[in-house]
Amino acid sequence: MTLAARDPRAPFTLTPMALPLDKRARGYDIPLAVITLALALIGSVLVWAATRNAQQAVGGNPQAFFYRHLINIVVAAALFLAASRVDARLLRLVGPIVYLASLGGLLLVMVAGTTINGAHAWIRLGSTVEIQPAEFMKLGLVVGMAVLFVQRAEQREDEGPPTTRDVLLALGLIAVPFALIMLQPDLGSAMVLACAAFGVLITADVPARWTIGLIVVGVLVAVIAVRAGVLAEYQLARFKAFADPSHDIKGDGYNVTQAHIAIANGGLFGKGLFHGPQTNGGYVPEQQTDFVFSVAGEEFGLVGAGTLIALFGLLCWRALRIARDSDAVGRLVATGIVCWFAFQIFQNIGMNLGLTPVTGVPLPFVSYGGSSMFAQALAVGLLQAVHRRSVA
Repeated sequence: MTLAARDPRAPFTLTPMALPLDKRARGYDIPLAVITLALALIGSVLVWAATRNAQQAVGGNPQAFFYRHLINIVVAAALFLAASRVDARLLRLVGPIVYLASLGGLLLVMVAGTTINGAHAWIRLGSTVEIQPAEFMKLGLVVGMAVLFVQRAEQREDEGPPTTRDVLLALGLIAVPFALIMLQPDLGSAMVLACAAFGVLITADVPARWTIGLIVVGVLVAVIAVRAGVLAEYQLARFKAFADPSHDIKGDGYNVTQAHIAIANGGLFGKGLFHGPQTNGGYVPEQQTDFVFSVAGEEFGLVGAGTLIALFGLLCWRALRIARDSDAVGRLVATGIVCWFAFQIFQNIGMNLGLTPVTGVPLPFVSYGGSSMFAQALAVGLLQAVHRRSVA
């Protein structure tokens, strides 16, 4: 049996047998979805390793956090599918709604929030469910800014860079949620928010004088915030521990010191799953969230931790490909999401390795936590929606 060569000029048609498969996967970036799922499943194993002994020691279920993480993955998968089915042409309508809803969550925190680990950043629903609106604000700001720039460009009917008024409006969108998050105070989320917004500004071709000016202003605001006492004492202590790793290794520098020991224990191939002495002994605080990377380093070694980093690199690369091939709104949304993910990955792994100060940001899809998982799943779902639009 031979197949006749197809004339490349002829229109492409689907056969009846090919149609069902195409309908199921039409336009999806399958590698991106597989990488995201792989990271989440790896995270469930690392969270299990980090929590099972501690749970057993207090008479709890050793698999409790493992099961909860899997439940979060299932909910995140549903959110991913819902977001991926959004018609990218409706982003201009959805964008303001997402931004305002996220902003409403931050305002609700101010009046009905709960303080956890020093940050008044959570809304508690019942005895077990906690939501952190700042995680959803990252996506809301990216989408809101993307819609603003594209609509303003269409109103001007030109393809030039954003005007001064455009930039000022965008800065207004950034300033309000940034200020609310700093009041919590949640420095880590504020840094991620600023990086995502900066990525959108650069992609929108904002004049260099604005981006350089914002960097200068950001440095000045950081200095003023430290001197004015805006940051909490525990946050300043983290910066001291970062500047001097030997400073108070039994106090402010304890987390980082124990994470370093865990990662150093791993060597090239690691101690093996459930065989990390630092992890089993519970020596690394918050190991299932902020310091989950230390579990990978100790139990899977340089090879395992490097594989995790490689998967994150592939995730960002696929998202950048989507940005390259999409329209104006999609390009801004995709680039903002990449900047959000890339900075958060760098910050989390960096604080595990002592390269950056401890700021309490989770490792995307890997750390335990529903709010971060759900917001990131929605973001990847929107990436898929943008991709589906670009190949339609």
